[in-house]
Amino acid sequence: MAYQFVHLESWSRKADDKGRSTDFIFDEASRKPIASVHVAEPRPPTVIYGVGVDEVRQMHDTAAAAAMTPGARGKLRKIASTQKTLHTVVASHPYTVEEVCADPRKAAEVRDWERRTVAWLKRQYGPALKSVIRHTDEQQWHIHAYVLPTHDPEMRAGAYHPGAVAKRAIKAAGARPDEDGKALNKRADAAYKAAMRDWQDSYHEAVAMPCGLTRLGPARRRLTREEWKAEQAQAKALRVAVDRAEAVKRQGQAYIDRTRAEAQAIKVDAAQVKASADRLTGFGGAVRAVVDGIQESRIRAEIRRDFAHDLATARAAAAKAKSEVERERASRREVEKTAANARYTARQSAARLAAAQQEIRRLSSALAAALNEPTPTPGGMTL
Repeated sequence: MAYQFVHLESWSRKADDKGRSTDFIFDEASRKPIASVHVAEPRPPTVIYGVGVDEVRQMHDTAAAAAMTPGARGKLRKIASTQKTLHTVVASHPYTVEEVCADPRKAAEVRDWERRTVAWLKRQYGPALKSVIRHTDEQQWHIHAYVLPTHDPEMRAGAYHPGAVAKRAIKAAGARPDEDGKALNKRADAAYKAAMRDWQDSYHEAVAMPCGLTRLGPARRRLTREEWKAEQAQAKALRVAVDRAEAVKRQGQAYIDRTRAEAQAIKVDAAQVKASADRLTGFGGAVRAVVDGIQESRIRAEIRRDFAHDLATARAAAAKAKSEVERERASRREVEKTAANARYTARQSAARLAAAQQEIRRLSSALAAALNEPTPTPGGMTL
C-alpha cells in the first residue's frame, strides 16, 4: 500500500494566471476537447454521488449570476468575477486504473475507498456537496467532488477552504502588541498550515487509515526504505483490525435483530398465555409474572451464550485499532519533529558558515592591506 492523496481548491469565473476558471473546470470534468488535451483517450465521467457535471454547471452559473454583495454604501451589486464561487476536492487512490480493472480484490478495495470518501465529503460539506464523479481515462484511480455555496447569497466558496479561513481570521484580528507586519504574516501562515493539517488528518482518520493508507509518503519525512516498509505493514495491520471490528459489528447487529424478533415472538406467546390465564380468577397476575420471568431469563441466556465471545472479540479489535492509531500518530509526530530539528540545525549551520566566510573575507582584506602597506624605518624613511 501507499499513502493518501487529497487536495482542495476554490475557483472563480475569471481565469487565473494558468487560464483556469470555473468554465475550464467544468469543461475538464465533462471531458470537453478544449480542456482535455492532457488525456490521450478521453471518456465521459461516471457519477458516483449527486448529479452530473452539466447539472452542477447550470446550478453554479444560475446562482453566480444572481449572487449579490453589499457595495461601498450598502447598496447591493453583482459579485466580482474574481470571487471564488466553486469549491472542488480531488482524491486519488494509489492503485492505477489498469490494476483495478485487472484485479477484483483491488476493485473491491477502491470501491470501499470511494464509499468512505463520499461519506467523509458529505460530513464535510453537507447539502453543498452536489456531485462526485470518477475518471478512468487517466493513469491513477481518482474522483472529483464539486461543492457549491448556493445557500449563501454571495456565493463565497472560499468559506470551504479551512486554510484560507484560518489565515483570514488571524489577519482580521490584527497584529498583537509589539508584533510587526512580518510577524503577523508568519503567524497567519502558521494558522493556514495547521488548519490544512487538521483537514488532512480528518481524511486520514475517516478514509485512509481504514483503507490501509499512510498519512504521508517516505520522501517528505526522509524515511529509510526499512522505516517505510514497516509503516506500510503497520497500516495494513490496522486495516485488518478495523475490517475485523466492522465484521464483528455486523454480526452483532444481525444477532440483535434476531434476538429482537425472538423477543417479539415471546411477547406474543406471553400475551396469549396471559389471555388464557386471565380467564382463571386469581391466577392472572401469577401466570404473567412467571411468563415474564421466563422471557427475560431466556433472552439473557441467549445473549450470554451466542454473543459474549463476539462482544469480547469486538472490544479487543477496537482496542487494538485505537492503539495502532495512537502509535501511528506518535510516530508521525516524532518524525516531523526530527525533520523540523534537522531543518533548524541546517539553517543555523548555514548561518554560521556564512558568518565565518564573511569574517575570512574581512581578515583576508585586512591582511592584504597590511602586506601592501610600506614599512617605516627608524630614521623615518620608508622602505
